[in-house]
Amino acid sequence: MTATLDNRSARRLFLDRHALLEQPTGTARGPALLGLIERLGFVQLDSINTVARAHDLILFSRRSTYRHENLKRLYERDKSLFEHWTHDAAVIPMRFFPHWHLRFQRDATLLRDRYRNWRRDGFEDRFEAVLTHIRDHGPVSSSDVGTDEKKGSGGWWDWHPSKTALEYLWRSGALTVIGRQGFKKIYDLTDRVIEESLCPGALPCDAEQTVDWLCNAAIDRLGCATPREIAAFWDTVSTQEARNWCMVQQASGALQPIELTCCDGTLHKVLARPETLMQVKELGPAPGRMRVLSPFDPALRDRKRAERLFGFHYRIEVFVPAPKRTYGYYVFPLLEGERLVGRIDMKAFRDQGCLRVTGLWPEAGVKWGNARQSRLESELDRVRRFCALESVEFADGWLKGS
Repeated sequence: MTATLDNRSARRLFLDRHALLEQPTGTARGPALLGLIERLGFVQLDSINTVARAHDLILFSRRSTYRHENLKRLYERDKSLFEHWTHDAAVIPMRFFPHWHLRFQRDATLLRDRYRNWRRDGFEDRFEAVLTHIRDHGPVSSSDVGTDEKKGSGGWWDWHPSKTALEYLWRSGALTVIGRQGFKKIYDLTDRVIEESLCPGALPCDAEQTVDWLCNAAIDRLGCATPREIAAFWDTVSTQEARNWCMVQQASGALQPIELTCCDGTLHKVLARPETLMQVKELGPAPGRMRVLSPFDPALRDRKRAERLFGFHYRIEVFVPAPKRTYGYYVFPLLEGERLVGRIDMKAFRDQGCLRVTGLWPEAGVKWGNARQSRLESELDRVRRFCALESVEFADGWLKGS
């Protein structure tokens, strides 16, 4: 008989694996911060800074003592993280670097044709010149190469050939991003900045072993998942590879099928380790405090999964024309205990020292009473201090549809 995981237990398991089931207290620098990032797997980077950048808010929501310079120090000074892609650009624990050799190989093949079609021809001719320039002159940003090359008319995404070469050489492993100035990537030679034993070529890339590691690491961080969800976690393994891996794991007894109860009462078939169902019974409730989550929080990355578990339909509207937006440009989900209770539109006006709330939409069935408002104000005050602002202001008519 297939075991069933009730919705409350499924939420607790998911929040626990995403470091959201505990109080956001404790040290948030050095080895402790690295441990948190290893637990999550990676932290997505994003440049939008209406309140705080995504990577900073992801870490702050889990450790209230976190500050921006803690991540920068871990990444750029301590070299405990490297930057590459999962489903998007992210910082990843350095000890995972050997498992990215397969990604380098696959990106080398995938991006060559994609960049030819998207970025225009010519970037491949710049490989040797870019590598020689970095070897002779040291780390560069995109503004340090191709200064005599013309861009097209496609806007900021229409790179000149040397910029495209930089990105390709980074994605395929020859270059490593060693940090950022503002939000501009700084590139150096991989064999100059990454420990030799971790570099491509130090050990042969065994695709089967890498797929096994990536799938194991994904199910550990999700608690329970479908093969598609396992594949999507790092976005390196194909869905078919994940299916094949799951079949082998089921045959050995390392995974078992279970039915997860969705928020609407329907059952969703997933896979889990046998010990996971026992571990779930030991999980207590989440703290009742409210937390502002980044739109790019790992707990929300799979929008369909968040909707199944929490009944929370969320789509970011950055690229939606303003008149067609349902909520706002960059709206933050609100987590209270084990529920996603609403979304808030707010912005830091740094020149005025103010965090201004322009809209808040409670979820259906969520009453916005005094106690909930008090929890919101406490959280906004924490965010205000994190952003080094002096006050929180609520615009007229900020509470919507309550």
